[in-house]
Amino acid sequence: MAASESLVRLTLLTSVAPLVWGTSYAVSTELLPPDRPLFGAALRALPAGLVAVAAARQLPHGHWWWRAAVLGTLNIGAFFALLFTAAYRLPGGVGSTLGGISPLLVAGLAFLLLREAPSWWRLGWAMAGLLGVALMALTADARLDGGGLAAGIAAVLAMAMGVVLTRRWGRPVGSLAFAGWQLSAGGLLLAPLAVVVEGRPPVLDGAAVSGYLWLGLVGTLLAYALWFDGVARLPIGAVSFLPLLSPAVATFLGWLVAGETLTPWQVAGFMLALSAIAAAQLPPALLRNLVRPRRSRRAPAPCVAC
Repeated sequence: MAASESLVRLTLLTSVAPLVWGTSYAVSTELLPPDRPLFGAALRALPAGLVAVAAARQLPHGHWWWRAAVLGTLNIGAFFALLFTAAYRLPGGVGSTLGGISPLLVAGLAFLLLREAPSWWRLGWAMAGLLGVALMALTADARLDGGGLAAGIAAVLAMAMGVVLTRRWGRPVGSLAFAGWQLSAGGLLLAPLAVVVEGRPPVLDGAAVSGYLWLGLVGTLLAYALWFDGVARLPIGAVSFLPLLSPAVATFLGWLVAGETLTPWQVAGFMLALSAIAAAQLPPALLRNLVRPRRSRRAPAPCVAC
């Protein structure tokens, strides 16, 4: 019972990360300066990473220098850059739907790199989750841009690869230091790229400062510390479904804050995505007992010769 309660608690804490990430689109469009995605990504990652490293007082050692650089590039640098590129070239609905393929990509990469075969149960719910996100996000007039689609798929692939490699290599230090290594590596990649592509940083007003503080402290420092801790300890098939919470939160905030109207199809997609996330968390042993309950043992026949 204690182990089960610990697993539920860890899952709930890890879920905080995609829940917070679901606020990023609303914060970016309402508070941050427009057309500066790389600057925003660098400002979100680098300060949070340096604060985490300073607080943890632990630097990488040995092969973890290059491993932290690889993970930071996949989970932070490449992911942020590609994600913001897709966001500027695609409608939010299409971008969210691309994020729905994350469980399928993680399942495929886990099989190739970790030799972990996905269960039919989770594969089926992965398809259901993708359908749910599509119902929430896609509209009939959604624009499709080839470059944006490529960037969006590459972003999801980068994060899926980062999740699988994190599971393969493990976590040699605490979650705060581990997040700090990757955020710093990703931020150091993004900062010069932002200067080259976007030029001088924009002047920030009070709204932009509050938006960057939210994204940096809560959406990055806290969220990634919880996320990397969960990725290292939870079953990879189960944790791969948690990012589906982000488009669900984005859809809910659009209804709550922006006054958007939810269609019956969007409500159905919302419920389907949440059902997929919950179903994927069920442990395989419990599923086996539900699908193939143990046969009751027959009582031995009485001995007539005794």
